[in-house]
Amino acid sequence: MHMEGSTLTPVEAGANNRRTKARYQIRRELRYLVVDRGKPLQSGVGSTVDMGSGGIAFRADQPLEPGKSVELFISWPALLDSVCPMRLCIVGRILRSDDIYAVCTIDRHEFQTRCMSQTSALAEKGSDVQRWLVGLSSRSSAASI
Repeated sequence: MHMEGSTLTPVEAGANNRRTKARYQIRRELRYLVVDRGKPLQSGVGSTVDMGSGGIAFRADQPLEPGKSVELFISWPALLDSVCPMRLCIVGRILRSDDIYAVCTIDRHEFQTRCMSQTSALAEKGSDVQRWLVGLSSRSSAASI
């Protein structure tokens, strides 16, 4: 696995920081999807601020409702076999949000490849979320041509 160069260092804990786990500053583009029982409610783009094993802080292009489920799709700086882009997929719950930032838990996570053939295969299986992801991927590809 190939990784773009940057060293992760823990974020220093401030006097009013209640977190017990280390957080790491990492800046990556992301897409998010707020869902309710598998149905998309709200979607947008943003970027990560920092993350730890229990949660992630990110910039969002709109306020998000605390308590709602959220799925994050984060571009990852690693290439599988030095060729295929990857993304980190996180499922969690929004803890807090304002006009710029949001914080969510990390309840589940997995790394996925971002190869177009795999994304198209997901769409054929049929969930609303999968079709939404394929639509985003198609629009991004069309915009870069």
